[in-house]
Amino acid sequence: MASSSLSLSYGFASNAGKATTTKKCICPGALSSTHSHLSFSSLLHQSLFLRMGCLAKRGSRETSLNHIIASIADISVDNSIERANLPKGDMWSVHKFGGTCVGSSKRIRNVADIILNDVSERKLVVVSAMSQVTDMMYDLIYKARSRDDSYISALDDVFEKHKITASDLLDGDDLERFLSQLLHDINNLKAMLRAIYIAGHATESFSDFVVGHGELWSAQMLSSFIKKHGMQCNWMDTRDVLIVNPTSSNEVDPDYLESEKRLEKWFSQNPAETIIATGFIASTPQNIPTTLKRDGSDFSAAIMGALVRARQVTIWTDVDGVYSADPRKVSEAVILGTLSYQEAWEMSYFGANVLHPRTIIPVMKYNIPIVIRSILNLSASGTIICQSSANENGDSQGFESVVKGFATIDNLALVNVEGTGMAGVPGTANAIFGAVKEVGANVIMISQASSEHSVCFAVPEKEVNAVAETLQSRFRQALDAGRLSKVEVIPNCSILAAVGQKMASTPGVSASLFSALAKANINIRAIAQGCSEYNITVVLKREDCIRALRAVHSRFYLSKTTLAVGIIGSGLIGGTLLDQLRDQAGVLKEEFNIDLRVMGIIGSRKMILSHLGIDLSKWRELQKEKAEVADLEKFVQHVHGHQSIPNTVLVDCTADSNVANHYYNWLCKGIHVVTPNKKANSGPLDRYLKLRALQRRSYTHYFYEATVGAGLPIISTLRGLLETGDKILRIEGIFSGTLSYIFNNFIGNRAFSEVVAKAKEAGFTEPDPRDDLSGTDVARKVIILARESGLKLELSDIPVQSLVPEPLKLSASADEFMEQLPKYDADIAKKQHDAEAAGDVLRYVGVVDVINEKGNVELRRYKKDHPFAQLSGSDNIIAFTTMRYKEQPLIVRGPGAGAQVTAGGVFSDILRLASYLGAPS
Repeated sequence: MASSSLSLSYGFASNAGKATTTKKCICPGALSSTHSHLSFSSLLHQSLFLRMGCLAKRGSRETSLNHIIASIADISVDNSIERANLPKGDMWSVHKFGGTCVGSSKRIRNVADIILNDVSERKLVVVSAMSQVTDMMYDLIYKARSRDDSYISALDDVFEKHKITASDLLDGDDLERFLSQLLHDINNLKAMLRAIYIAGHATESFSDFVVGHGELWSAQMLSSFIKKHGMQCNWMDTRDVLIVNPTSSNEVDPDYLESEKRLEKWFSQNPAETIIATGFIASTPQNIPTTLKRDGSDFSAAIMGALVRARQVTIWTDVDGVYSADPRKVSEAVILGTLSYQEAWEMSYFGANVLHPRTIIPVMKYNIPIVIRSILNLSASGTIICQSSANENGDSQGFESVVKGFATIDNLALVNVEGTGMAGVPGTANAIFGAVKEVGANVIMISQASSEHSVCFAVPEKEVNAVAETLQSRFRQALDAGRLSKVEVIPNCSILAAVGQKMASTPGVSASLFSALAKANINIRAIAQGCSEYNITVVLKREDCIRALRAVHSRFYLSKTTLAVGIIGSGLIGGTLLDQLRDQAGVLKEEFNIDLRVMGIIGSRKMILSHLGIDLSKWRELQKEKAEVADLEKFVQHVHGHQSIPNTVLVDCTADSNVANHYYNWLCKGIHVVTPNKKANSGPLDRYLKLRALQRRSYTHYFYEATVGAGLPIISTLRGLLETGDKILRIEGIFSGTLSYIFNNFIGNRAFSEVVAKAKEAGFTEPDPRDDLSGTDVARKVIILARESGLKLELSDIPVQSLVPEPLKLSASADEFMEQLPKYDADIAKKQHDAEAAGDVLRYVGVVDVINEKGNVELRRYKKDHPFAQLSGSDNIIAFTTMRYKEQPLIVRGPGAGAQVTAGGVFSDILRLASYLGAPS
């Protein structure tokens, strides 16, 4: 075979609008030709012929091989043509159009319009294969190699796809030439795939040659269509120009000097103002066809831009530019106007859909901007990637300009190598990563404590077992001797990276990042940050990744602070709160960037759930029509299960102690709790202390302002006094709006039972007035304030003077109680008359005596000039006597009962939570 001469002819070259085919007689074993297609015969000879052991005789091998190769074209280089100098500089604009941009005849027309309307003096256009064609070509090779006969029909599908597209774009001689070439290439491929089918094998170089045809066909179609519209245009097979050195199975290094020489040579033979070049494909220095691997077409465009010193390289895609975060995960992600090369590089490395990091390398040397634009939205200016400037577009130094974007990598595992014997021992890190290199694992991130006690690093999860086994083997002696304590694998991790070139010079960026994560109750496994501070990288649990991304994006970009809200109890207070949320939703979104999304409403028997947020304008109708059986556990899982919403709050509007018993577990899971329910804070002391301790040591919030005084700021006032160093001496107040109303109207000759009946009729009392008259509700408020003041009291420690006559405590119903109550009017009437005779009034009060560490609830007399005597309606009043307010107590007064004010107090707590989580206050 080495002495056989083969006549090779490959492809179709357009020169000055004419098809030319040249032939050259070569020996397939020789690699002296500079054209990539000549080396293919050598490739075929070495990779195919020598592997086809199933052919019994050498003569039959030669016959089969010659039959395959005889149809392969070769365009030789006529070295006698006088060269035209290749102009370089700003007159060139480079465009790259991906597979979706040339995915149909309509899309190709759109591409042609962009090129025809580009006023640049010279244009170099790099195109990918039509969408899905590269995958189809790889599938052909896989099927042929697997001896699957369907590769023949799959190849017909490839032919048909391009035939239909060309027929819609071209006509006359242009169409005839393209279809002739297409059929010629398909027949060649059919023969090649047949050879792969027989051999059951295809080398990487052979596969690269087959796959590269998609780019050849799209470049030829676009070139012919543009020429049809009157623009001088040549198409370039970049395998004639781009020379690369393979460095691994997934990377190649361009040979810029050789590529520049070949480009100048090509241009001397094909001078044109517009060049349509194939992306993705190239040749080795031995002229063997290869590809530029992942994102190869972008890389091709960057290399070509560098070779011609272009003014800019525009990458056309189907998105409007580079987003500040993955818009599929963060709906509020914004298009970035500019990125520096380094920022784009960092974001690409960490998985952002920007560019492959190597795409940026060629253009950085010549400071050539890359512009990312959308072919679907020409009005969008896109994102410019360029050298950073001192004052980038006049951006403010707000955090949103300092931190440009966020990216994530999933499916990782952390490997932690730890031991006291590592400290100060030279070569330990080298031994660790040498072992990792042996198994070919990709280290994504490294973090080492300054004590050198431990080194941890992140690798893809699929590689971690091999890494761990190798390290265990390599360090077996150190592990047995105790110099290393463990080689630990932490699975199910993700990386979150914050990227920004200006972070290095801006204080507080790291603090803000970690604070945002903490407030979303997200734990960090590992941290890495270089001294350049282009990125801050954290490792998290995979399940927390999307919540973390939304939390930090919200912090730095002031996107809406979104809360997943679950309402427990849709009765009087819960229903009123839902109506208030409905009425304020628009204002909160527009003016305060707060999105309170009610994901579920649950009552005692029914619940409604939503994945997008319940329409609060018709929640009552939905509760009747779409409700399902109430299940609190399912309800909580649903509300908290939305990974796209970083923060969850459950609002308990019941008076149910069973619901209150869940608070601790909810807070442990990172669920915030807001409630007017007094049962948790006035229940067993140990449970209260456990809740408060958890609240203090975590960023999960528990707000309960409305448990005392409805919407009045009583809890917050008390905390403010304590936190600023004041000492509480005594708290005294009228804490019940119901009893305030009753005693404000219990004057003159009015019977006590009559006033109670009026209060019940007006809706001021519970359905059973004994719940108010017993004083238990006031006692719960007293115990809450006592505990907030630092007293460790149980509810049973508070003596309570009940206003329910002893015989009526066992009345069978509220109606029976109301019927019997007038019989006992005389006892309380006497107290009222005695008070009036002395110039006093009766008031039902609760007292916290901090000095003597006790509390009580009782009916007391006050002078008519006392603040407690000045109340009207259902107002509450609370007096704080402290070291600062000793002579004149601090008074808080206002409406203390009613659904509107109680729901308003709960609503205020929800907004306070939103403020703590990053919303503007």
